Amino acid sequence: MDSRDVDQAVAEMVRVLTPHETADWRRSAGTLDWSCWQTAAHIAHDLLAYAGQLAARPNSAYLPFDLVVRDDASPHDVLRIAAGAGRLLSTALAASDPSVRAWHWGPTDPSGFAALGVNETLMHTHDITEGLGIRWRPPESLCSAVLARLFPHAPAGDPIQVLLWSTGRADLPGRPRPTSWVMKAAVG
Repeated sequence: MDSRDVDQAVAEMVRVLTPHETADWRRSAGTLDWSCWQTAAHIAHDLLAYAGQLAARPNSAYLPFDLVVRDDASPHDVLRIAAGAGRLLSTALAASDPSVRAWHWGPTDPSGFAALGVNETLMHTHDITEGLGIRWRPPESLCSAVLARLFPHAPAGDPIQVLLWSTGRADLPGRPRPTSWVMKAAVG
């Protein structure tokens, strides 16, 4: 996975959520304890954190910084912040040689950070759409790529449903819903 995948996921998030910026974003985002607004701010935070890790290349820990979105930011503002953070991650990915490693629970290559960013964006966009009552399914091709990179032992099946199941958001027949999961972003 690479910068183009992050760009596609972020563009999809903006496309699906922008028409609903005037909705009540204080509603819970799907089954999360966060509101839709907090979930969008979380997407921005994680995309920026992944960009920071990749740019600074720490080898044993997370950088000690956080993105703080002001409480008075509108949903429009929060989506712009998330899109900007996605662009920063995309730029860091495009500038990184495949041999680069940075910390995310172990040495992680740029492909791993791209997959993490896409997963974060798609799964939390799903949460927000559920909270706002929007019918939406994440792009199948991106779900397939995330499963291959982060969940190599996921069961076969519809990639969208399997990724939602792998992250505790959906049921799969005959399988208990996961309550925790480990994404395999780090490389050997």
